[in-house]
Amino acid sequence: MAKVVSTLFISADGVAEIDPDWHFPYFDEHMGRAVEEDYGTSDVLLIGRETYDSFAGAWPDREAAGGEDAPFAKQLGDVRKVVVSRQPLEFSWRNSELIEGDLVEAVTALKADSGIRGILIPGSISVVQQLLAAGLVDELRLLVHPVAARKGRRLFDEGDQPYHLKVVATEAYPTGVLRVIYAPTAAPTPAGYDEAKEQLPARE
Repeated sequence: MAKVVSTLFISADGVAEIDPDWHFPYFDEHMGRAVEEDYGTSDVLLIGRETYDSFAGAWPDREAAGGEDAPFAKQLGDVRKVVVSRQPLEFSWRNSELIEGDLVEAVTALKADSGIRGILIPGSISVVQQLLAAGLVDELRLLVHPVAARKGRRLFDEGDQPYHLKVVATEAYPTGVLRVIYAPTAAPTPAGYDEAKEQLPARE
């Protein structure tokens, strides 16, 4: 079964709608390696409409320009891109297709496709939120910037039940960025103050 991985740049206060002013100053070779690793996990990109428009408006031109980012731009162009949109689209970027039918049903089918190794969701906050609620996200790969953005869309929306996560891996970069990889997990054993106070250091 294919793994569904969400990769997001995010602020310390949970804003995943990046602002270039607080994002790019922290982008270094460590973050570049993490991004390359994330994209290397998958052979399908699952992208929301806004993210697709942003990518398609930039990466084909960068590939054509032949600069230092052209190899990555070509990688993005070559990969299969499945786009989530409520409206029909005319695609100008190769290997792009519109998701068919209900999002949850379509992603469930993609996960079950034996020909797919992995599905990466770059950005696309609303898509991630819907798939988290449906239990279809296998990993959240967050690059946490050392800044409180204070405005913008947050990853975790309002809901009735918390999402419990386990830490799969962490890294700290010289810029102060933290890379944290989470996977969904079961809720911990219920506990209250009586259990918590037993963990306090003993006093003589």
